[in-house]
This record gives sequence, C-alpha cells and structure tokens, in this order.
Amino acid sequence: MTKRTRNWLLLAPAGTWFLVMLIIPLTVVFIFSFGERASSGGVELALTLEQYTNLPARWAAFKNTMTLAPLGTMAALLIAYPLAYFLAVKTTPRWKTILLVLVIVPFWTSILIRSYAWIFLLGGRGIPALFEWVGIEGLRLINTPFAVLVGIIYGYLPLMVFPIYVSLDKLDKRLLEASSDLGAKPWKTFLQITLPLSVPGIATGCMLVFILLMGEYLIPALLGGGKVFFVGNALVDLFLQSRNWAYGSAVAVTLVVVMLITVTIYMRLISRLGASREDVSIM
Repeated sequence: MTKRTRNWLLLAPAGTWFLVMLIIPLTVVFIFSFGERASSGGVELALTLEQYTNLPARWAAFKNTMTLAPLGTMAALLIAYPLAYFLAVKTTPRWKTILLVLVIVPFWTSILIRSYAWIFLLGGRGIPALFEWVGIEGLRLINTPFAVLVGIIYGYLPLMVFPIYVSLDKLDKRLLEASSDLGAKPWKTFLQITLPLSVPGIATGCMLVFILLMGEYLIPALLGGGKVFFVGNALVDLFLQSRNWAYGSAVAVTLVVVMLITVTIYMRLISRLGASREDVSIM
C-alpha cells in the first residue's frame, strides 16, 4: 500500500461524514433557494431569483443577528478574559480545579431551563421589582435586546473562557518573572507578553461563540418574546410555519455567505496580527 493510498484511507471517514452531513445538505438548500413555494407548501423547483429579491423583507432578523452576535461575542470576551486570567495565572492548582468545575456547572442544566430562569429574573417579579422597591418604576428588561444580550453572555460565557484559559495556562511563567525582574510594570508585562501570547485562545473563543450565535434560535425566542428575533427564528418561521422552503433556503444561503465573509475577514486580521507579533519578537 502506497503512502498516498494510506492517506486517502485515513481521510475517508471524516471526508464521508463531511460530504454527507455538510456538503450535500448545503447543496440541496442552495438548489431550493432558486425555487418557488408550492401551492400546498414546501418547494417547487424552478430557476428564479425571486426569493433573493425578497430578502429585504427579513432585514430586521439580519440586523438583529449582525448587531447582537458581535456585541454578545465582545461582551463575553471582556468578561471571560479576566476570569480565565485569574484561573490560569493567579489561582493555586487546588482552587483551579474547583473553580473550573464551577465554570462547567451551568452546562449540567439545559439551556432551556436556564433561559426560563432569566425570564423570571428579568420579568416583572424579578429585577424590575427590586428597582420598584427602591423607587425606580417603569423599568422593562424582558423582551428587549438587553435581555437577549444577557442570555447570550450567560449561555456562551464558558465557551469563551476555556480556549482563553488553555492559552494562558500554557504561558511560560518565567517570561512574566523575567519581565518583572527587568523593571517592567505589570500593565506593560500584560500588554507585551500575556496578551499577545493569548491571542490564539481569544481567536478560538471568539470564533466559536460568534459562529454559534449567528444561528441562535432559543435565546431570542424566549428572552426576546417575538420582538427581538434572529435569522434562526426567521428560518423556523419560514420552514415550519409558513412552509415557504424556497424563501427559507434563500435566507439560509445568505446567512452562510455572510458568515463565510465575516469569518474570512476575521481570520485574515488574526493572521496579520500573528505575523506582526512574530516580526516584533524577532526585532
């Protein structure tokens, strides 16, 4: 058996899975997007751009997704980085294990149950009731973009913490000690050593959270109350309720294209940042 044949055999299981679970479904959706809605629902194959010309009708869903997904990713990063830094750099091994378990604990409960808990906390008998008790009335939190953003941060925060934690945990502590011995201030050590070396973890965490948020459905449905909806909510409406599979496919294809463009730009920026960091280290 040649080396090339052995490599193809090793790649065959993953390649088959990739073909069956991703390429073929995306191809079917792409073909459906050029069709028309059948009289009884579903799709009637055709060759028309009508579904794509109707995309502005779902502009609100795209706007909410492209606004709250990046905001939620950045907010999760700002909260997760100090936590991951504390766990990796400032915590003893004994407490590190305990605190990591506490970060994982929310995943032991369904996201549905956790979202319902936030419905109570942000509803009229939760946090707004506390504000009314101190004299601040008329505060509305539930069914708002703020409620969706809170649910996003809470739900996806652990996915941001762990990649950053792994990068910081692998950090050579001798570099920090050497920087301190050479008279560098803590903030300078952080900006010149800790932060650049943790960029791979930041990039992975942001990518993971952002991609999942682009297809989020449950959190906007529960905490947005039908007033703040994502593209995922629009797809559920088009495929399951309106049964307009052609239009839903066009929306889905557009979402995939937007994600590909955004992720490509992001990866290029990260690559350039990594290259510039290497140039600085060489100099």
